[in-house]
Parts: sequence; C-alpha cells; structure tokens
Amino acid sequence: MRVIGLAGWSGAGKTTLLTRLLPWLTAQGLRVSTLKHAHHRFDVDQPGKDSHAHREAGAHQVLVASANRWALMTELRGAPEPGLAELLSHLSPVDLVIVEGFKRDTHPKLEVFRAANGKPWLHPEDAAIRAVAADAPPPGGLPLAGLDEIPAIGALVLEHAAPWPS
Repeated sequence: MRVIGLAGWSGAGKTTLLTRLLPWLTAQGLRVSTLKHAHHRFDVDQPGKDSHAHREAGAHQVLVASANRWALMTELRGAPEPGLAELLSHLSPVDLVIVEGFKRDTHPKLEVFRAANGKPWLHPEDAAIRAVAADAPPPGGLPLAGLDEIPAIGALVLEHAAPWPS
C-alpha cells in the first residue's frame, strides 16, 4: 500500500480536487482508499437508528452491514485520538491511500494552493510536501501542476506516494 496526503488551507479545494482525481486514478486500474481527518465533532450515524442506539447504550464498536456496504464505528469514550499509522492499519489493502488532513504528520504530501485564499504556502515549513497543485507558481521550485490538470496531478501523486509499512 502506498500513501500520499493532500495538504492545504481550508478553501484551497482539497476535497474538490480529490473528487476529480479519484475517477482518474481508478480509471488507471488502481484501488484507492481515502482517509479524512475531521477537526470538529462529526457523526456518521443517525438518532433513531438501531446502530445509534447501540452506541448511545455504550458499545465500544458498532458494525453495520448490508448488501451494499458495511461500516465500523468506534467510540473513543475518552481514549486518545488515534494517529495516522493506527488508522491506516484498519484499512483493507489497496494500491493507494490518499490522506486529507494530518498535515503535521511526516507522510509525503501534495500541497493544494489557491492564491485567492490569501494564505501562505505550507511547503516552506513542511519538508514532507513533495509537489504542488496550485493556481500560482510555488516558491522553491517544487514540481507543479495546475488545479485543473487532473492527469498531471495524478502523475505527481503516483510519483510521490510512498510505501506504507503494513
């Protein structure tokens, strides 16, 4: 399994880029998974559903399965937030995992930059950023693809994704 992250400020277009990049990568015959870090409280479950009642009653994990998909929810119940390595260990083997968030971790990353955000570049302070998808040339001469150049971004992702120890 190989891993690469997308790093960038909120509003840079990471999620939009990822939703455009995934079809291109899968068309290349790759099995791709994503791992998204949420900075805020989130819930994938709905009040009134049996699985929600199980969690609310104190279950540590709830696995919901159907003919179309399955999902495993784990309640931390005060335990520390798991790190990237632990979360990656829970994924099924695939060719590539794209991580959105975890920008302080040291896995290789592609910076997504939009000049209109008015935010500074991340890569001068993050040596793990190997390439850039942007609407402006980056300082420092990192490999660059335009935000709409999906095949070029895909090539950068594949070039810079690194094997992850299983």
